[in-house]
Amino acid sequence: MKLSPRLPALLLAALVVTACAPQTSDNASSDKDEKAGTLRVWLFQEVGNKPKEKVVDSVVAAFEKAHKGTEVDVEYIPIDTRAQRVKAAFNDPKSAPDVMEYGNTDTAGYVKDGGLLDVTKEFGDWSEAKDTDPTAKQSVTVDGKLYGAPFYVGVRALYYRTDVFDELGLDVPKTMAELASTAREIRAARPDLYGLVVGGAYTYGAMPFVWANGGELATGKGGSYASAIDSAAARKGIKAYTSLFSDDNCPAAKCAGMGGNDTITAFAAGKAAMAIGGDFSHTAVEAGKVKGKYAVVPLPGVTSGSIAPAFAGGNNIGVLKSTSHRTLAVELMEQLASKKTQTEFFDAMGFLPTFADVRQQVAAKEPFVKPFVQTLASGTKFVPASPAWSQIDSSLVLPTMFQEVISGKKDVAAASKDAATKMNDAFSSAG
Repeated sequence: MKLSPRLPALLLAALVVTACAPQTSDNASSDKDEKAGTLRVWLFQEVGNKPKEKVVDSVVAAFEKAHKGTEVDVEYIPIDTRAQRVKAAFNDPKSAPDVMEYGNTDTAGYVKDGGLLDVTKEFGDWSEAKDTDPTAKQSVTVDGKLYGAPFYVGVRALYYRTDVFDELGLDVPKTMAELASTAREIRAARPDLYGLVVGGAYTYGAMPFVWANGGELATGKGGSYASAIDSAAARKGIKAYTSLFSDDNCPAAKCAGMGGNDTITAFAAGKAAMAIGGDFSHTAVEAGKVKGKYAVVPLPGVTSGSIAPAFAGGNNIGVLKSTSHRTLAVELMEQLASKKTQTEFFDAMGFLPTFADVRQQVAAKEPFVKPFVQTLASGTKFVPASPAWSQIDSSLVLPTMFQEVISGKKDVAAASKDAATKMNDAFSSAG
């Protein structure tokens, strides 16, 4: 769940919704499909929301012009009240919007709670849908059915200090092993810096190490997932990541509790030579002390020249099952998620498009996007499409595992086994 500095908070709010929403609620599909009236839309309130509002206003104006007798009421939902609002909408359709933006890891939970409309047919008939990134499409898919349209995507890559690398005569690492050795070489030469700043609470910065070594979060599909975090391959990745929490790179006492935002803050402040950050981290880094003194490349994989799989975060747009304006709501969803609108959102907010061809176009315009587009093109990963993921994520199962290893409380085998047990309990309880 993007991968911008605001996203963890947004996703946490959404996770609370998924975890707390009742298993049954009065949100059956409406048998109405009114062709006029007011459409209610809920979108996320961003930091610096005006550019987003301008794009949305343009879409709304065109939509209303094309549909006489139709009005669109857009409300931007504050992060701190979003959880309560969505829960109330699922319980009381009269308070629900017709169209809603939501974190892409929330899809399965929202589907289980009966909140989202199955738009499989409409998505299949949508001419632009064929160019949707496969992983982005996966984020709106549950048991083979689609419950929305991908809105934007975010991935992470390797930020590094060009001035430090030039000063020490270093080459950009081409493998994960070189990444670790380069980080330690920097720390030895510049003890005032973290070599590669890492965080024990940075789940999506850690997962590329697991995936690059052949590990997975879980196996299966639908309601039948089983944790794979304790497999031999996953353990190899866990060991590679947790070994970076050491005095010769990023001391455990300072780095074990860090999350993703903390690591980017440290890099932007000039306290680290390298960091794993998202396309959405660009603005924060540009505003920091390292402006003009850094570059970005894809995070290297295990073999030379390979790219480590990254988590494909982002947000989606969906139609609520309770809408009485199905046809209009689906069309508005498609307009908000269209190629034209996603291009405008990139220009206004920096949101990476979910269409492969549009991403290539924006990369040609903005060089900083290139390593993120390369990462997406090389193949990304997503979380299990299970409502259990919200419980697993909000319960900090994986950060706890990493921190137990970092602190020496448990070895990799024991910590990953305990994490797998917790994950399997969650998968079982989710049905």
